[in-house]
Amino acid sequence: MKALLILGLVLLCVTVQGKVYERCELARTLKRLGMDGYRGVSLANWMCLAKWESGYDTRQTNYNPSSKSTDYGIFQINSRYWCNDGKTPRAVNACGISCSVLLKDDITQAVKCAKRVVRDPQGVRAWVAWRNRCQNKNVSQYVRGCRL
Repeated sequence: MKALLILGLVLLCVTVQGKVYERCELARTLKRLGMDGYRGVSLANWMCLAKWESGYDTRQTNYNPSSKSTDYGIFQINSRYWCNDGKTPRAVNACGISCSVLLKDDITQAVKCAKRVVRDPQGVRAWVAWRNRCQNKNVSQYVRGCRL
């Protein structure tokens, strides 16, 4: 009985922790989901963005007190404009999804929403981390050695 309780606690911890992608695993997944070159954004730029927004962690969240909104998931997609978390005032939900789907280990919905974000006039510049860490930089290291 004690062993089952310990096993249950271990599984709970793993579930709550979420998925932190290994760099090349994420690169292959993003490529498979059509991100390489989407709207002119290279795979290396998407990888750089995900690194600095979430550390490749699907369960990453960040609350923004000034806008009373939250960023969700591997791309840190904001609840003010792109998803519905049920608590952000005047949320737009342009992706038409619940923010909770952005926290899943399967990043298919997160990718669909990120594609929606870059179709907006601001494009990839919507992400502050991309502007500060990736724009006009050599980002090739984010895909180097990944055998894509």
